[in-house]
Amino acid sequence: MSQQLSSIYLARHGETAWSLSGRHTGLTDLPLTERGAEDAAALRQRLSGIAFAKVFTSPLQRAVQTCDIAGFGSVAEVDRDLVEWDYGAYEGRRTVDIQKEAPDWQLFRDGCPGGETPADVGARADRVLARLRAIKGDVLLFSSGHFLRTLAARWLGLAPAAGRYFQLSTASLSILGFEHDRYDPVIRLWNETALGRK
Repeated sequence: MSQQLSSIYLARHGETAWSLSGRHTGLTDLPLTERGAEDAAALRQRLSGIAFAKVFTSPLQRAVQTCDIAGFGSVAEVDRDLVEWDYGAYEGRRTVDIQKEAPDWQLFRDGCPGGETPADVGARADRVLARLRAIKGDVLLFSSGHFLRTLAARWLGLAPAAGRYFQLSTASLSILGFEHDRYDPVIRLWNETALGRK
């Protein structure tokens, strides 16, 4: 692949206790579970041999641990824009429980009271993408599910709310790239997991 048509590799962090139970984990700084660490090690195997011009990670420990176990801790730069969605009053709650109080609630449409809106997260994604487009060569990001889904939507020129259509598993690998030229952004790979876990 030519230098001008570089790719952005997206690695979602490994499993945490809250991701396992379906609780919204925004800024709560949880570690990986044992299985999450094992899945991060599988990411290491899948990324082995790929040369990255830059590696960035969210400052949250679930992303940093995944980055470290995957073998990129020594070269990764922390980017605060890669943190997960701020869920505000919905932090630590499951969608099914939130919808008992707000039956029509949708994260990617409504955002969270006391937290971020889809436009807020989209603006962070746009800042990240603007920085990445200036880098020659492939880039690797370690972050969280809802943020990476929003990033993919913005890469394609879609509204942040379109992130709702991109399901993303823990410890998954996805690749954003181009088809013919820099004006043809595409998703080259989405939600690939080493063990086929969902």
